Amino acid sequence: MPARRPDPAPDGDAAAALRVLKKYPNRRLYDTRTSSYITLVDVKQMVLAGEDFEVRDAKTGEDLTRSILLQIILEEESGGVPMFSTQALSQLIRFYGHAMQGVMGTMLEKNMAAFAEMQAQFLQQSKGLYDPRHLSPEVWTQFITGQAPAMQNIMSSYLEQSRSVFEKMQQAGAMFPGMTGFPPAKK
Repeated sequence: MPARRPDPAPDGDAAAALRVLKKYPNRRLYDTRTSSYITLVDVKQMVLAGEDFEVRDAKTGEDLTRSILLQIILEEESGGVPMFSTQALSQLIRFYGHAMQGVMGTMLEKNMAAFAEMQAQFLQQSKGLYDPRHLSPEVWTQFITGQAPAMQNIMSSYLEQSRSVFEKMQQAGAMFPGMTGFPPAKK
């Protein structure tokens, strides 16, 4: 992923750890590591595997990583069950060009990091349940009854914090009526 820089390779060359994909004018992606053409599905698999990569325009060298990641998100949103509602997407668009744009981006990043951390904790806590030696109906029952309230509390706290921050951002936007980024106050 482009936001996370790779650890230096054993020989000290950080660039060696970064996988470089080249995008050609015919819209094809070329993986310089495997010397083969790949698809967006392959790039999605790299993201899911946590692999560090960047996408460069084959002709100009321009960084196209964000563009490719946005294409993947668009495909995911178009098929199956979308993650974002129309209202959420509209609100995101309103933040572009607004003084709060940077704050919103930072807030989204921090919320996603917090959610990923909660998910990792949950997976760590449930790790022993997948070991056949420890798997029994009694263990599952104990886990489910113990985890449901704990996860509800964690999610409630997380959502309350997010709501609070968002409300503060909306209040800040109300201080500047007529500015883009916030819909007009409802009467």
